[in-house]
Amino acid sequence: MTDTSHDIRTLNGLIATTIDSIDGYSEAARDSESGRFGSIFSSRATERRQAATDLQAEVVRLGGNPEDDGTALAGVHRAFLNLKSAVTGKDDKAIVNEVERGEDHIKSKFEDALKDSDLTPQTRAAIERAYASVREGHDQMRDLKHSLDPAR
Repeated sequence: MTDTSHDIRTLNGLIATTIDSIDGYSEAARDSESGRFGSIFSSRATERRQAATDLQAEVVRLGGNPEDDGTALAGVHRAFLNLKSAVTGKDDKAIVNEVERGEDHIKSKFEDALKDSDLTPQTRAAIERAYASVREGHDQMRDLKHSLDPAR
């Protein structure tokens, strides 16, 4: 029997980060002052939920127990965001900046995983499918952030 522990650990790390992203988008949708970006954030949360579900299915296929919670670090980050949003008045630009920062983080995690030459081809394919959502979300938030920057 093949040892799948490396693939399972890698996937579970990505699942936790993806759950953090879902939570971040959900919170951003709630906090979006004007509601102007709320539907974008909600849509991204739904898309990420599907990516997490797909990664969890891969862990199950490998015989593992899929992660179903985010990271402890994200909980601390959300607490900071709550404090920051209370201070900044939950303005859309501040929210978009924080979401984009989170997107940089998740994109980096997925790119690191895709560089891992020890992953099986099936696990790599599952990660690549989820990464498509991550890359699209990252690029959308980057473009949104830049559209709110009057210096551009």
